[in-house]
Amino acid sequence: MCEGITTHLQELIRLRAAARGLDLVARRISRSSQGSGYRSGYRGRGLEFDEVRAYASGDDARTIDWKVTARRGKPHTKLFREERERPVFILADLHPGMFFGTRRVFKSVLVAQLAALTAWAAEQASDRVGGVVSSMEGHSELPPQARRTGVLSLLHAIVQHQPVASGEPVVGRLDQAMARLARVTHPGSLVFLFSDFREMGAEFEQHLTALARHSDVQAGFVFDRLEREPPPAGQYSLGVPGRFRLVDTGNMATRQSWHDHFHAHQEKLEKICRRHGVRSMALETRSDPLKSLLRGMA
Repeated sequence: MCEGITTHLQELIRLRAAARGLDLVARRISRSSQGSGYRSGYRGRGLEFDEVRAYASGDDARTIDWKVTARRGKPHTKLFREERERPVFILADLHPGMFFGTRRVFKSVLVAQLAALTAWAAEQASDRVGGVVSSMEGHSELPPQARRTGVLSLLHAIVQHQPVASGEPVVGRLDQAMARLARVTHPGSLVFLFSDFREMGAEFEQHLTALARHSDVQAGFVFDRLEREPPPAGQYSLGVPGRFRLVDTGNMATRQSWHDHFHAHQEKLEKICRRHGVRSMALETRSDPLKSLLRGMA
């Protein structure tokens, strides 16, 4: 197939060099959605046990080690340190509706590139990489693994699940992928969602809430310019195989409806993200994926 319509493993592996310019550490310190302060760089249980020492005034009573306290007869508290290998989970949504694009690459290829860059950046930061790859054929759940093993497992799954034909979105299928992601994600993780979110249904926000409660989540909204702006005035046959219809883009009502449909979908996603302190970024098919990620995470 033509370049930009599908991708292969070697293309995604070659992105490792470009990922050196992507620093995920900046996402570890994120602004709280409830105020102007900053949260800890590691949320939830993004800490690992270090040692026990005698309890001192001002220590958190919740960290008291009751077994050591009973054995020694004096209060002792646990000390923790930040995990050096923080889990990074990536959701790559590759439903048939992603098999579309009019600039540079198809949306499915852009998702693959974004996931690869993020995974390689995590690997270079000594983080573990896991995630969920969702497609019409099903889902692949990938537990976090260290070094190249985690990245290559993710990339293999992406290449295997990438769509090769267009199709209509199925509302609710993304909810299933989010449920799987919420189940495998560790508290204190860094989570990236790469999707056009056309398949989110009634349970999507519920699963996003579960993820955002204990992890830092970033939503990457993938779209093509033609979805936002209609083509020049004329009559076009649009749709998917078996379900085409004639659209007159010279009609002002049609053009306005086109704009409204896209912006309503984007605004719905952004509102959901804002409610849960999730940062969202717009990622267009015509743009360089590394530059788009750098802008989105700035």
